[in-house]
Amino acid sequence: MRDTRHGPVREGEAVRFRLWAPSSREVLLQRPDAEPLPMERDEEGFFSVAIPAAPGDLYRFRADGLDVPDPASRGQMGDVEGWSRLRLDPLGPVRSAPVRPWHETILCEVHVGTVTPEGSFRALAEKLPHFVEAGYTAIELLPVNDFPGRWNWGYDGVLPFAPDESYGTPEDLRALVDAAHDLGLGIMLDVVYNHFGPSGNYLPHYAGSFFTEKTKTPWGAAIDLANPVVRAFFTENAAMWLGEYDFDGLRFDAVHAFPPDGGDDLLADLVRACRAVKPDTWLVLENDDNAARCLVREEGRPRHFTAQWDDDIHHALHVLATGQTSGYYEDYAEDPTGALLRCLTEGFAYQGEPSRHRGGMPRGESSANLPPDAFVSFIQNHDQIGNRPFGDRIAATISPEELAVIHGIVMLSPQIPMFFMGEEAAVTTPFPFFADFEGDLAEAVREGRKREFAGFFADHEGSVEDLPDALEESTVAKARLDWGELGSGERETALARFRELATLRRRLVWPLAASGYRGTTCARDGGAVRVTWDFEAGALTLAANPSGEPARFEGIDTPPAHSLGEVRIAEGVVQLGPWSLALWSDAG
Repeated sequence: MRDTRHGPVREGEAVRFRLWAPSSREVLLQRPDAEPLPMERDEEGFFSVAIPAAPGDLYRFRADGLDVPDPASRGQMGDVEGWSRLRLDPLGPVRSAPVRPWHETILCEVHVGTVTPEGSFRALAEKLPHFVEAGYTAIELLPVNDFPGRWNWGYDGVLPFAPDESYGTPEDLRALVDAAHDLGLGIMLDVVYNHFGPSGNYLPHYAGSFFTEKTKTPWGAAIDLANPVVRAFFTENAAMWLGEYDFDGLRFDAVHAFPPDGGDDLLADLVRACRAVKPDTWLVLENDDNAARCLVREEGRPRHFTAQWDDDIHHALHVLATGQTSGYYEDYAEDPTGALLRCLTEGFAYQGEPSRHRGGMPRGESSANLPPDAFVSFIQNHDQIGNRPFGDRIAATISPEELAVIHGIVMLSPQIPMFFMGEEAAVTTPFPFFADFEGDLAEAVREGRKREFAGFFADHEGSVEDLPDALEESTVAKARLDWGELGSGERETALARFRELATLRRRLVWPLAASGYRGTTCARDGGAVRVTWDFEAGALTLAANPSGEPARFEGIDTPPAHSLGEVRIAEGVVQLGPWSLALWSDAG
């Protein structure tokens, strides 16, 4: 019998179907071509009935007259409002640990629906050799659980346990994970536990206490994480992805949006549940509050979560590369170089300082005592591209030489580098927001985007009417990668440069990062920075000048192991031309 509280379980020769429906008076189990069966309610509000059933059987529930899918459905037929498909048996054996150690991660964020023209698990599996050849060691899938409609980023999901039918079957997803592992490629999954999508979520109808009116979120009433039944729903989901699909790790979306009552309890429960399946699994947070306490290490190992996305380094690099200072970039406008330096040396730029973008409220906690691999650094991800009005990538804005230096900073620091699909070849394919809603909700999304970006066109040509229609299939089509483009012309040149950086990271960074971290020293000259990370196995020094003015640092008299742009060394001084960098490593 599966040790869970939600979803069907074996019970002797039968299967017990269960639904937590504390708001309902009556719940019936429905099956095609069979009479509905009454389910018995217990004192906690769980309804259940045990009957003979076989894997693959279709079922759903009728809660107080409304037909609803199983919220813990392992697979759907007919989108989120269709029949749930019974799955009880394991999908295959599970590794006891990720396919490689965390410090060896070079990560690519991937959206299954647009990474290939077919947009499926099977199609992505066929393209995995490209990621290996490019130098990646792991991929991270945007959420793949069932969402309403034919296309979506994945953050509007409503059935967390069921892979979306448009991408393939649970067996197809497991085949993708196995194919990645066969190539030595790690694979992570993004999961969303802070909200449900606005369409197809029936929980409020039969389980009103799944939510609480005490806390409001951008998506409505908050999920009641103080309720242990609700927390179990999410911890069981996380354990499923690791223990049934064999993912190497999970990335938890926007945990800063968890309600204060129960949010920390869920984080603690998730760590326990996930590490019970795989003790060394990669557990990565997105947390805009820069909560360093979630990343504490003990004897070199994560006590809680493995790492966190570091938005600060993205924002600093973006301001340096583009000059953009509106929105949340205003917090980095005054001194982006200083913010970059603090990110490289201490992890977060904001460690309790007041944020102008937050109305002067403090943001963050001290992170100076954390090792570099507690942070995932990037210059692009789905949010930072897709939440722009046109979903444009930075490769369409800055020069190849500038992009190469930024990639060098991200790839050659001992923090964990992450890139967005196609970034390895500097593609300019946009990734705008898209969803497949209907009726009033579709119109609300259109009008909401117009309001959101009205200010953008005050400083740019055009009008809100020029925005891509997030509900049109043509918008999704524009986001799909052109695989013919990836291996031709200037894209091949960019890809070769990326492969070189990945090779350098393997040779010059990994051997040091595998040993104990001792601390960091740094220096600055104008818009340039020099950082030395000290490890038990030796030192790694990066000098980078992401600015238009030359810079110099004293105390270096050996040739670098790698350089980009104009780098000269004479009489113990390294001179860096505009947009250049150099790397020294005791491993090389």
